[in-house]
Amino acid sequence: MAEVLVYVDHVDGAVRKPTLELLTLARRVGEPVAVALGAGAEATASVLGEHGAVKVLAVDAPEFADYLVVPKVDALQAAVEAVSPVAVLVPSSAEGKEIAARLAVRIGSGIITDAVDLEAGEQGPVATQSAFAASFTTKSRVSRGVPVITVKPNSAPVEAAPAAGAVEALSVSFSAQATGTKVLSRTPRESTGRPELTEAAIVVSGGRGVNGAENFAIIEALADSLGAAVGASRAAVDAGWYPHSNQVGQTGKSVSPQLYIASGISGAIQHRAGMQTSKTIVAINKDSEAPIFDLVDYGVVGDLFQVVPQLTDEVNTRKG
Repeated sequence: MAEVLVYVDHVDGAVRKPTLELLTLARRVGEPVAVALGAGAEATASVLGEHGAVKVLAVDAPEFADYLVVPKVDALQAAVEAVSPVAVLVPSSAEGKEIAARLAVRIGSGIITDAVDLEAGEQGPVATQSAFAASFTTKSRVSRGVPVITVKPNSAPVEAAPAAGAVEALSVSFSAQATGTKVLSRTPRESTGRPELTEAAIVVSGGRGVNGAENFAIIEALADSLGAAVGASRAAVDAGWYPHSNQVGQTGKSVSPQLYIASGISGAIQHRAGMQTSKTIVAINKDSEAPIFDLVDYGVVGDLFQVVPQLTDEVNTRKG
């Protein structure tokens, strides 16, 4: 059976959820071969094997930590040359898309970004994407070279599928460009205890209707009751009520959770572009004519300052 390369997103051997989702999709079109780079690469093998990786190509080198992106592209190119895969799958993060784009140029292949599904086709893998702010769904395939495809988080379930997960060393020769951009310092991101916004299964977002930074506490309370991430519209971010890193939308982050709750968000096209692929959308807004109600699965017309705390209390009661 043909092999599919899966780029492993991990931190010191701890594999992040989007990679496990990629293994589920990879099994639809071939046998997953994981590519793990950097410190803790070999430690990923057990989890990757449990989720379908037939083998893990692992390599550690100081270049992966000391320099940006290009060493990882060099390694993926080496993996492509060693395996001759039918596709390369990469998580659709900011770094992942840069790695994928550079790899596609290197190997002379086409690229598909932000796929939300993947299936086998007679002439190669077929990817599903949402286009024009999710107004259309497209199916496409790469017609030249080895398809390089980035996939949005939460596009597939994480499924256990025990496989060998045998570790094999990957030989990499770094290019002259690999040391072109050096990392001078790192500052650990302060943890909120909540899931990463782009990977969360549930996202609770607040917008202009929250009417102040201090009022985001009720959005956070609902999010914490659900084990969710907190998002914000551009209006809320521009007003200084919440950090830009939490902005959902065309100029912020794209999310695709199982459940998206929009509170006090009108639903401008720029915001919709970042969340329309959510599986279930709930909106809370006192304006019954708000555009957000055109795309929701469930809508609540009401004052968020009354509805959200009641919802939080109900969630906590049921959990208790």
